[in-house]
Amino acid sequence: MTIPDDESPAAAVAALTTEAEFEWLERWSAGPLEPPGRGVPQGSPAPDLTLPDETGTLRQLSEFWRSGPALLVFWRHFGCGCAADRARRLVAEYPELVAAGLTPVIIGQGEPPRADAYRTAHTLPCPVLSDPDHAAYRANGLGQWSPERVLYDAPDIYLDHDRALGATFQVERRLRGRPLVDDPWRATGEFLVATDGTVALPYVYQYCEDFPDSRLFTAAARRSRAVRSDGGKVPSSEA
Repeated sequence: MTIPDDESPAAAVAALTTEAEFEWLERWSAGPLEPPGRGVPQGSPAPDLTLPDETGTLRQLSEFWRSGPALLVFWRHFGCGCAADRARRLVAEYPELVAAGLTPVIIGQGEPPRADAYRTAHTLPCPVLSDPDHAAYRANGLGQWSPERVLYDAPDIYLDHDRALGATFQVERRLRGRPLVDDPWRATGEFLVATDGTVALPYVYQYCEDFPDSRLFTAAARRSRAVRSDGGKVPSSEA
């Protein structure tokens, strides 16, 4: 969607949110059409895409792991309660991650104006990149979940993802200030990428609230830096 130059930031976010709500309902009704994916395997090159951040500035992913390991956090949609929970955890864990030498960066589905509003609302301390076409998700092996991975704690009637029920669900969530937007089935994961551009630790969620322990990444960050002078990795017993 193209936002007129004279559109206020709030109006731009509102217009984009309306479009994203329509997308959510269409995708909800259709159900998942892609396999869930297995993520980029450990030791494989991390896809190096260029995405806009919340300011609209284009950022190449490799800039985040150029001087140290990066943590790429692929987000659920901006109306997801699980994502709000992950935001609270990330804010709390951020000092620990940075102390371990990590550079966290979020990759979300929303366009830059929505990403900026979301980042502000959740006081997120790192950049939020925009991937509304899900190119980075797919490149990193993240497809779509089956309904039970998202709705395991909901009444069984939701598992059929009926359109009328979805529309009612949207109204309820909109009134609560957290509209349902984007792709409800998009899988998520987190990937620690070493400075050589390889995936040092992939973590692919198995369900919506399958949050990783931050110590997985801080330990992997320490290990990814344990490189001998000849370029060889230090054995795990020495790391």
